[in-house]
Amino acid sequence: MKPVEGVGMPTAGGLGFQQQFSPLGEYGLWIHNGILMPIITVITLFVLALLVWVVVRYNRRANPVASRTSHNTAIEVIWTILPVFILLGIAIPSIDLIAKQYKPAPKSALTIKVTGNQWFWTYGYPDNGDFEVVSTMLNIPGQPVVNPGTREVGSEPWDGPSHLEVDNRLVVPVGEPIRLQITAADVIHSFAVPSLWFKLDAVPGRINEKVLFVEKPGVYYGQCSELCGAKHGYMPIALEALPRDKYNQWVLTHAGAVIDGQKAPAEPAAAEPAVETVPAEATEAAATEAVS
Repeated sequence: MKPVEGVGMPTAGGLGFQQQFSPLGEYGLWIHNGILMPIITVITLFVLALLVWVVVRYNRRANPVASRTSHNTAIEVIWTILPVFILLGIAIPSIDLIAKQYKPAPKSALTIKVTGNQWFWTYGYPDNGDFEVVSTMLNIPGQPVVNPGTREVGSEPWDGPSHLEVDNRLVVPVGEPIRLQITAADVIHSFAVPSLWFKLDAVPGRINEKVLFVEKPGVYYGQCSELCGAKHGYMPIALEALPRDKYNQWVLTHAGAVIDGQKAPAEPAAAEPAVETVPAEATEAAATEAVS
């Protein structure tokens, strides 16, 4: 699948979050843009205004006789109760988002195993015959070869951005929950795809699990987000989400692959040439004639 410019990838001059293509991503982006940013902006401007007002109104020159007010009950109640409501307004959706991010996958969900290596990813499909895909970054034209034996980015029409495209993408079905089980073979890595609101550490000797849900078909890019060695910057993630029927077709291109426990139908054997049979009576008659 050919990626769409600006979708599922960084954009030039971008400052905010990438456009989201998962329910959790849309929820998290709403919390950031609709709750967090306005609260931060309003509180910052309010505190700044108070500081300016105090500096101008209550300096020694403008107010030579200092106030001896010890307390003001109304103000103390307001500045105690109001922050409580503000914190509740932030905490409730934030805790809800955390709970949804770590909700277990349904029992029927497709399981894919992701393993971080120095410096590439491997993707295993235990529910589809347990075949494995090795994913390495494409080499950059005009630069030193990073992965020998791997072609250069741009050599195929479906290639994506430099430093983000790979030779073999992580292919998943769209519109259904996927159980990603993530681990590492050597050091700590981190599997992160910003446009899908997905990030989970890959730790040697441990399996971390999280649900991935992609809303629309497309190609989505990410990178290892944990410093893991000399080629940490050359360990991208390219995820291709396909409709279920096309995903099944892709699965069956691998040796030993199965769909829902069923292997691909074997190709019909070539028909053997027909052998002409002779009735037994004719054979006996011919033998008698030969003897006579």
